[in-house]
Amino acid sequence: MRLDDFDPDNIKVTEGGRGGGFPIGGGKLGCGTLVIVLIGALVFGVDPGQMLGTIENVQQQSPATPQEPAAGSRSTGEICSRTPYSREACNALSSLNSTWQPLFQKANIPFEQPTLTFYTGGTRSGCGAAQSAMGPFYCPADQGIYIDVSFYDQMDKQLGARGDFARYYVIAHEYGHHVQHLTGLDRQVRQAQQQNPSQENALQVRMELQADCYAGVWAGKHRDLIEPGDMEEGLTAASAIGDDTLMKNAGQAVTPESFTHGSSAERMRWLKRGLDTGNEDACDTFSSTG
Repeated sequence: MRLDDFDPDNIKVTEGGRGGGFPIGGGKLGCGTLVIVLIGALVFGVDPGQMLGTIENVQQQSPATPQEPAAGSRSTGEICSRTPYSREACNALSSLNSTWQPLFQKANIPFEQPTLTFYTGGTRSGCGAAQSAMGPFYCPADQGIYIDVSFYDQMDKQLGARGDFARYYVIAHEYGHHVQHLTGLDRQVRQAQQQNPSQENALQVRMELQADCYAGVWAGKHRDLIEPGDMEEGLTAASAIGDDTLMKNAGQAVTPESFTHGSSAERMRWLKRGLDTGNEDACDTFSSTG
């Protein structure tokens, strides 16, 4: 996908902590890691039950204070130019901001740009501690997208999801959660989950599939920039991170009732719907099964 170079005045970017370790603590992890914790089992050999338990423990603690940029932090241009992957992500963020902001203005909904944080190994967010094994995630508490770009190498080598469009899909999906936060949909879903715990996973799946669709909408609105093979890269990535595929690859039985992101077929279908239509109104996953 031929994106323009990022506009440093049109993005908010920072660097998080570095190093492999971090203290477990803080608040609720964000709404929407792109890849469920089973990626940790597949790539790092972590027991899924242990990771789920860790996240549940984190969620029960008090909210953390959002991290503050380190003194003497580098400029946006320096941060974005640190690696080819970080430059790609900044290019995508700039395009995403330019795409979604006018839509919010047209709908008379206040818009705030998310902050993209690059980190290595582990970091802290407004939603608590995070580590690379959790995959990229969005934190509604500080409206931040968090990415350890080494995840892209894991996508390529471990999941066979390669190509620039697969990587753009990652950040566009997390941006989709930002859209849900700004519209208030995430809060409505959380309330519904609290009122009806038996539907918690099913509602979460709907949120994730909508974020997939929003990622497709962004690309669909820039169809003139899409290159041959891009759509296939995106669909391959969506298939690789379906709950059923991750469970199979982790040697587990496929249990649809435990899905939190949707099956490979569902993720591909909603991403493609966004791509084909370029219309955010086509992403109502809550009243449609796709």
